[in-house]
Amino acid sequence: MARFLFTAWPFAGHLHPNIAIAHALKACGHEVGFYTGIKAGDKIQSEGFHFFPFRQVDEEGVERLVFSQHEVPSLLKRPFQLIALYRGWLLDTVPDQLEDLENVMTQWHPDVLVCDPTFWGPILILHEFQEIPVAISSFIPGCMIPGPDAPPWGFGLPPPRTWQTRLLARGVEATSDLVLFKFRRAVNKLRQRYGLPPIPTSVNAFTGQIPLYLIPSVPELDYDRKDLPSSVRYVGPCVWNKSRNEGPPEWLSRVPRGQPWIHVTEGTMHSQDPFVLRSAAHGLADLPVQVIMTTGGNRDPSEVKLGETASNVWLERWVPHSDLLPLTDVMVTTGGASTILAGLSAGVPMVIVPTQWDKPDNAQRVVEAGAGLRLSPRHCTPKHLRAAVERVLAEPSFGQNAQRLADTFAGYGGATKAAELLSGLCA
Repeated sequence: MARFLFTAWPFAGHLHPNIAIAHALKACGHEVGFYTGIKAGDKIQSEGFHFFPFRQVDEEGVERLVFSQHEVPSLLKRPFQLIALYRGWLLDTVPDQLEDLENVMTQWHPDVLVCDPTFWGPILILHEFQEIPVAISSFIPGCMIPGPDAPPWGFGLPPPRTWQTRLLARGVEATSDLVLFKFRRAVNKLRQRYGLPPIPTSVNAFTGQIPLYLIPSVPELDYDRKDLPSSVRYVGPCVWNKSRNEGPPEWLSRVPRGQPWIHVTEGTMHSQDPFVLRSAAHGLADLPVQVIMTTGGNRDPSEVKLGETASNVWLERWVPHSDLLPLTDVMVTTGGASTILAGLSAGVPMVIVPTQWDKPDNAQRVVEAGAGLRLSPRHCTPKHLRAAVERVLAEPSFGQNAQRLADTFAGYGGATKAAELLSGLCA
């Protein structure tokens, strides 16, 4: 038996895939602990895992930095604002992460560290500073290590398969390198504090040196890349959304089954203007469909101002995807990674209105796979959203491609395969 310590930010999309893997490790007889935010403590402990809360890391400060902004800045439009955000969240928290982890490791003695790809303490420092294997467990359907087979991360660009898209990718990459020069210098200054040499690449490129990099997806959803190191392993989605003992919500049984179900979600942590929900409430009203909309775990439905809703619209805080998606015909989403992977695992085609972070890239991957449509946020009007949903319902290819991906996912093993690969690090 070995001990595995997961280090992750306490956001649902980051934590839930790791909880799925943790259950698979536990089923193999291993012991599992989580180092994450205090707010996730009840969830972690109720699943039967050890819990080590942030002590030095300012959880509230990180949440304010990441979620309180009206609009997340863009590297091309507002680069210095975005760099300041990244530095405050990803880089400046590293010394506090390391101080906490030193105490946890002294107390609990894990055999392997499994980290969120945006949790940089283990990646930048502990991987070399401590004699303990470090693995990355990503929550994103594509690998963030740069290479010629994929566009630069974060812009939602198409894959570089033609001379035009290759030129676009190189131009964006060169601009990003120039803008991020000082940020990379700050990364190396941090490493110097711990007696480590500078790295000549981006942090994303540096993660290729980590012994194991788990991607909860399949090559078909990541442009069939051939440019990645052997440490990168696709395992398929690692889906967890509720306790095994928790039944479906009672109200779900009252939704009529004779019409297509459209699930509309802006994710669990969405705190901005609910423009997707609003467009769906008005655009899909009185269509011969049932519209199940969720506001996310941090927003009460009564606080979301959508105006008067039609009789075919159901507005709830949250519903487990394992209960809802098998009954869903189309999903409308802002493109969060966990939502995308859960939907495709159930063979559900989608309309994606990508907002920020990894969502434009997630949306582009779904579009390239033929499993959905991408709708720009500025074009997300009731009329345009309605037309997109009607098209996905009417054209069988979207559902067929989503089901094809679901069948492919099923052959990879998901959390069970991830646990098998992680167990191999103990040797």
